[in-house]
Amino acid sequence: MSSGQGYGPDPYQTPPPEPYGPPGGGATPPAAEGLDAKGRVKKTRSSDWLVGLIVAALLLIALCIFIGQNSADVSVHFLGAHGRVSLAIALLLSAVAGILLVAIPGVIRIVQLRRALRRNASPR
Repeated sequence: MSSGQGYGPDPYQTPPPEPYGPPGGGATPPAAEGLDAKGRVKKTRSSDWLVGLIVAALLLIALCIFIGQNSADVSVHFLGAHGRVSLAIALLLSAVAGILLVAIPGVIRIVQLRRALRRNASPR
C-alpha cells in the first residue's frame, strides 16, 4: 500500500533527517559523549596503546622474516676485530649504529636548546 490513498501516512516510511543548517549558522549537532567537535570518536589512551601494539607486532613479524631470509654467515672485519656473524645481525647492528649516529647529536642539540630556553625565560 502506498501512502495518501485514504489510509493515512505509511507507518514504515522513515521521516527525512533534520538538517543541521549551514556552516555559518543555524542549529548545531548535539554533542555526544565520546565524540569530538567534528563528530569523530575521540582518541583514548587505550586506543593509542592498541595501535602501538599492532605496529610493534607488525615490525616484529617483519624483523623475523628479515632474519630468516638473511641467516647466512658473513665475515666481518672492524677496527682490527675479525669474526663471523649472521648477515641479519650484522645489518641490524649497522642500522642501530647509524640510528645512534644521527640521534645522539640531535639529543645533544635539544638539550642545548632547552637549557637556553630556561636560561632566557627565567626572571633576572
